[in-house]
Amino acid sequence: MATLIGKTFSQATRSFLKASNWSRLASSLVIAEHNGSDVVPLTYNSIGAAKQLGGDVTVLVAGKDCSNVSKQLAQAEGVSKLLVAQNDIFDGFLAETLTPLILETQKQFNFTHILAGAGAFGKNLIPRLAAKLDVAPISDIIGINGEREFVRTIYAGNAIQTVTSSDPVSLITVRGTAFPPSGPTGGSANIEDAPSVAVSYDLSKFEGQELSISERPELTAAKAVISGGRGMKNGENFELLYNLADKLGAAVGASRAAVDAGYVPNDMQVGQTGKIVAPELYIAVGISGAIQHLAGMKDSKVIVAINKDPDAPIFQVADFGLVEDLFKAVPELTEKL
Repeated sequence: MATLIGKTFSQATRSFLKASNWSRLASSLVIAEHNGSDVVPLTYNSIGAAKQLGGDVTVLVAGKDCSNVSKQLAQAEGVSKLLVAQNDIFDGFLAETLTPLILETQKQFNFTHILAGAGAFGKNLIPRLAAKLDVAPISDIIGINGEREFVRTIYAGNAIQTVTSSDPVSLITVRGTAFPPSGPTGGSANIEDAPSVAVSYDLSKFEGQELSISERPELTAAKAVISGGRGMKNGENFELLYNLADKLGAAVGASRAAVDAGYVPNDMQVGQTGKIVAPELYIAVGISGAIQHLAGMKDSKVIVAINKDPDAPIFQVADFGLVEDLFKAVPELTEKL
């Protein structure tokens, strides 16, 4: 169970947890997220969080072809062991097929923590796994106070909650922007085969995927992000942001309003129900500043807002604001660069 720690959470309760089954040395399993050839950067943030828990860090890599990914993660700093499960059944990384593998791995190794990044992959996998293990998942953590105490945001980031887990294993999703990534080199992990398990699931199957290929940096890993909102009016006008992003070496995102209107695909959404970003520079163009969007970008180092409405809420969190028509301001800014 996960319990909110406040003034009513007694020191005696904490002492009981320390004296119970949590006295064993921490050991963490990180579920690697990858695309078949490269590691998704969020995995390194999850490894960084696991290192803060102390004890050994093991990484599980599963997929149709894991050879390149295994070589990359074996060199990750802080990883002591790499478990590899390579089978066609894991193509598409479905939670329905990965869960039996992780359950068997947990049965054999008895980890105290199982972690995944708080992206679409982790948010899909960890709750299903938690249900099978009959434990409460702890989602989207932004801090670690100890082996059993974790910090997360609630109410769209307007309140901070500290939770404690008394479950025998803590299942956690990690907000990547809150934890420094583990170094991709400097380690030398032992590579072993993951426990064998018979996986057969007919209720869902992976048919295929359509990937958008871009030379721009990945949204959650970019040092600069430019996002457009409903004020862009249509998808074609996002070309203004693409041109500006190419000059800055930035990634391009969007508000939920822009995604819901069909201007851009939903993998570009920044916000509470989209991707959480914290770049060095965030430029919000034609975005009003709804709480849903602010929850996904307000930790950015420098926030710049361009909006013709001087009363737009986005100006309350912006470091620099420009009250101007974006169709005039953005081309001028691109030309100056």
